[in-house]
Amino acid sequence: MGDPAGVGPEIVVKTLSSSLIGDGIVSLVIGDRKILEEAMRFSHVPLAIHPVDRGGQCLAEEGVLNLLDMKNIDRREFAYGKVSGACGRAAYQYIEKAVELAMSGEANAVATPPINKESLRAGGVNYIGHTEIFAGLTGVKDPLTMFEVRGLRVFFLSRHVSLQRAIELVTKDRIVECAVRCMESLVRLGVAKPSIAIAGLNPHSGEHGLFGDEEGREIEPAVSELRAAGFDVSGPVGADSVFHLALHGRYDAVLSLYHDQGHIATKTLDFERTIAVTNGLPFLRTSVDHGTAFDIAGQGIASPVSMIEAILLANKYVPFFRGGYPTARTE
Repeated sequence: MGDPAGVGPEIVVKTLSSSLIGDGIVSLVIGDRKILEEAMRFSHVPLAIHPVDRGGQCLAEEGVLNLLDMKNIDRREFAYGKVSGACGRAAYQYIEKAVELAMSGEANAVATPPINKESLRAGGVNYIGHTEIFAGLTGVKDPLTMFEVRGLRVFFLSRHVSLQRAIELVTKDRIVECAVRCMESLVRLGVAKPSIAIAGLNPHSGEHGLFGDEEGREIEPAVSELRAAGFDVSGPVGADSVFHLALHGRYDAVLSLYHDQGHIATKTLDFERTIAVTNGLPFLRTSVDHGTAFDIAGQGIASPVSMIEAILLANKYVPFFRGGYPTARTE
């Protein structure tokens, strides 16, 4: 249910009451019963809690919230919208249990509501965020993040670094290594013969050196090497058009060269429906791409759209994602 003090509990109960979460999807919530019951009250969501200890005990019934209650929140010391070490530790424990269930095969996928980085730190959790927690708990060295919105898929060559550092990281070797991992990730998600485009870095992809030489010096040689190895890679394609082209089916995915290049494209298209998929894990994991929204937590006004989309996207890929050996699908 994410950080208890944020909007996570609220969007979870609203999601499970939504008609969009239809037949064939059985959800198990890991969280705290008292907090979820309160979220149901102020959100006016009538769900019946069904307590379970494991995935196989879940009920596939409308209006039922299957709950693995961690009982790890002291309501007397709890407050919405506040950084809290207790909430940070609780959120970490929910993720830890989710990983345990997924690794044991009791869950097909994990869809995560938001957690708070400051609360994690205050709670003594030595991870900066979700992706790092999943990497640590599964032993995966470097998970690969992909955004998906309305069928547009975007990977990132770099993310949380300065723009200057991001430009320095645009090298032939890094592009080749990342593009190969993108291809492998798409195959794991069921895309039989994936094609990707590498976004240009400079305006008009440098216009043959007029506006920068990174395209000719690093990106074009990387694309040539990838194509020689048999990969369907195009680029550099101007960043002002490549996302539009991929949205309309020209490519299966885009490799964005830095954080905001891909974030702006996806979130402008549809902020609430931009979902993160963590590739490289032993199981499928999707996530909302918004924060804990402490400013509106506990008020019953948070939108569940992103949480709904995260579950629907996980359900879309589950049939093709089987322990790293998916049944390939042509798109």
